[in-house]
Amino acid sequence: GESLIVLMEGLVEEAGELGAEEVVIGMPHRGRINTLINIMGKQPEQLFAEFRDSYEVDELTGSGDVKYHKGYSSDRVTRGGKKIHLSMSFNPSHLEAVNPVVVGNVRAKQERRGDQRRTRIVPVLMHGDAAFAGQGLVAETLNLSQLEGYKTGGTIHIIVNNQIGFTTSPRHSRSFLYPSDVCKMLSVPVLHVNGDDPEAVLHVIKLAVGFRQFFHTDIVIDLFCYRRHGHNETDEPSFTQPLMYKRIKDHASTLEIYSKALVEQGAFSRDEVAAITAGYRQHLDGALRTSVSDNVKPGADTLGGVWQGLERGLVPKDIDIQEVTLPVLQRIGEHLARVPADFTPHPRLLKLLQTRGDMVHDKAPIDWGMGELLAYGSLVSEGFHVRLSGQDSGRGTFSHRHARMEDQNTGQSYFPLRHLPGAQGVFTVIDSPLSEAAVMGFDFGYTLADPFCLTLWEAQFGDFANGAQVIVDQFLAASEEKWLRMSGLVLLLPHGYEGQGPEHSSARIERYLQLCANNNLQVCNATTPAQFFHLMRRQMHRNFRKPLILMTPKSLLRHPMAVSSTADLIKGRFRKVLYEKDALPANGISRVVFCSGKLFYELYQERNKRKLSHIAVLRLEQLYPFPDDPQDVDDNIQAILKKHPNVKDVVWAQEEPKNMGAWCFVEPRFRDVLPPKLSVRYIGRKDAASPAAGSHRVHHEEQERILDAALS
Repeated sequence: GESLIVLMEGLVEEAGELGAEEVVIGMPHRGRINTLINIMGKQPEQLFAEFRDSYEVDELTGSGDVKYHKGYSSDRVTRGGKKIHLSMSFNPSHLEAVNPVVVGNVRAKQERRGDQRRTRIVPVLMHGDAAFAGQGLVAETLNLSQLEGYKTGGTIHIIVNNQIGFTTSPRHSRSFLYPSDVCKMLSVPVLHVNGDDPEAVLHVIKLAVGFRQFFHTDIVIDLFCYRRHGHNETDEPSFTQPLMYKRIKDHASTLEIYSKALVEQGAFSRDEVAAITAGYRQHLDGALRTSVSDNVKPGADTLGGVWQGLERGLVPKDIDIQEVTLPVLQRIGEHLARVPADFTPHPRLLKLLQTRGDMVHDKAPIDWGMGELLAYGSLVSEGFHVRLSGQDSGRGTFSHRHARMEDQNTGQSYFPLRHLPGAQGVFTVIDSPLSEAAVMGFDFGYTLADPFCLTLWEAQFGDFANGAQVIVDQFLAASEEKWLRMSGLVLLLPHGYEGQGPEHSSARIERYLQLCANNNLQVCNATTPAQFFHLMRRQMHRNFRKPLILMTPKSLLRHPMAVSSTADLIKGRFRKVLYEKDALPANGISRVVFCSGKLFYELYQERNKRKLSHIAVLRLEQLYPFPDDPQDVDDNIQAILKKHPNVKDVVWAQEEPKNMGAWCFVEPRFRDVLPPKLSVRYIGRKDAASPAAGSHRVHHEEQERILDAALS
């Protein structure tokens, strides 16, 4: 596999000569340190300092990661004098998970720099043979390559084919001859090359770079080689591949084969070859001594480039955000209510367009779809970009959004927010392929390169995000702590129990809450259009970026109570706790029912139906960071409870089963903030293995029991 270094050297040189200004690299851990030092230009002193492991982990350095997961960036000048920037993405041990992150990162950089031909920034992905054949994320990412919302002008794929996967032989790891046969799903060339022939390797990479730059499509190199030491230098590969490693033991290394050829050609003498080898070893020995004697510390590489001016949000605080004036809101709303004169919308949209025009003049309440589009429109008007992608995001899974409309005569699409008068930003909405992991990974990578784009990934139903769990766990939740890389990605996850069965009820909020620590995520469940409006604006106007996991509604999209007015949008801010909706006597409240999401409206209506003025119903709109900061006077649970000195009973009510939902997360936190005489008790469904009942009748009976238990 050592010829990979020859290949990468040739790639950088050829890409620079053919107009590339940056190469963005994603690779697994095998060979990564070699690439970091010899291609990326990382100083060996820094690497040795990391291995010495003597530095302190703190909030400024993060928890760190193992050396072969780390990324790096540097500038190089080619032999032809062309300057080229190299970036290697951070990634976990989950093989191929970095693939969509890299291409998303490249797409954002291309758009930010106006690289319309997609030749100035080039993505390069390296793979192991077993992983390329075995991981579904490879095929998902390949499928993105020519789609309008995701294409980057082609990725150069390099398969380091060492004919084994950990201890699994090819005959047990794939059903086809070559690992590159996966690429038969695309009409792209595959170049097979012998890793023991460095000059052939160099020829092949020049051909690949030229092909990519000219034809703007993917190309694959199958670098056919072997690994000499097994999975790592201390492994014993003969346990599982005895015959193969007898052959390898007797086989000269690539260095030996090529050195011998050069000597025979008269290009070098044996002494010159030995001197080159010894000189490099001396260079590394010197770097090791320097790292120890000078006590070199690993550098914290963060907040450079486009991120300059932003800060790490170690202690998130609310800020005063410039309010949207009524004339601006009305201008956006009136534009959303119109289509071009020569455009024929679907007849059922005519009423919607008229109603949207009425909403911004308070002739009709603002519903969720309109509040959402007004949020995006206000940000685009201020110069932010907005990118929303998901499997049905243009229309919206529940036909509530209609951010894209089709002409019923021509089939042409119209995007109202792309034509907003005077707007400085760009609005993009994409119907994604039927993929969760690759698309979410792509959007995560996009946020790493453009913090000034509101980037949203929408699940068709909330728990469909399960298919992207690696992206959530390894990247979204931990990238800032491991790698000092912030992301502002927003996940829109439809959530709510309406009797639609196990896979259409729960966004698995408990899984995201379990990942929360050190202010790494925001987990919210907004229940009004105004709350969504202010939440999106807060996301972009803060001077830091944090992922936002947002439970979005289904039935509330058209619920007569889940509405807002123009005053709600142009005044105020996102509230982490929404206080009791009615003016109940403060001293008369003996029970407080806390809840989150859609259940509030059912509790509120049932409470008023029973005329129970001694029960207050409060909504936690932000579950994490938990609203218990005493400095946040308005959104502080302790301060709210102090308004009701006669409270004797505190309830947490939820729709989800007891072992799911927010209960296990909020219970210890309520315990910390409630007065000594009070504790919180649980109302909701009992423990279950499945998120929800499949029967609508059973669902309704369970829902009635929750309401009765919370209010009786």
